[in-house]
Formats: sequence, C-alpha cells, structure tokens
Amino acid sequence: MKHVVIYTLEYCPYCKKAKQMLCDYYIPFEEIDVTQDEEKYSKELSKLYSINNVTYPQIFVGGTRIGGSDALEEYAKSGRLAQILKEDL
Repeated sequence: MKHVVIYTLEYCPYCKKAKQMLCDYYIPFEEIDVTQDEEKYSKELSKLYSINNVTYPQIFVGGTRIGGSDALEEYAKSGRLAQILKEDL
C-alpha cells in the first residue's frame, strides 16, 4: 500500500472528517499538523504543487496530491482510492 500523508490544522472540521474517513477505511496515514506554522507549510505546498490557495486538509497518496476531504470522499466512493493505493510504486 502506498504511503498516505495528510497535512492538517488542529481546529479544522474538514481535517477531522478526512482523518476519520481514512480510519473508517483502515488506511494508515502520516499526519502532519501544521497548526503552529500554517504560513510556512502553506507557502511550501503552494510552491511544490502549484496550489493557488492552500486549504486544509491536503492529502497525498504515494506523493501524488489528491486534494482535500471532498476529493478524498469522491475517490473513496468511486473506488479510485483503493485503486491508487494499490498501484505499483
């Protein structure tokens, strides 16, 4: 299974929703809480992934950005999430 990373803010309800969804699907993930240095991480993510307005959570599967909690939900419902988690590295 590919490595899943989620950038979160402590107070963000969408971050909590995304983490719960990953747990519900038994998908292990690495959480990077950016609450203490949101500006720094937002600049880095914006620069690395050409994101105009960084919102949280930001979810990455195997280094590929899939987006936020709504995108994660769409991937899960369509079966695409299971597919990209299993694709060859």
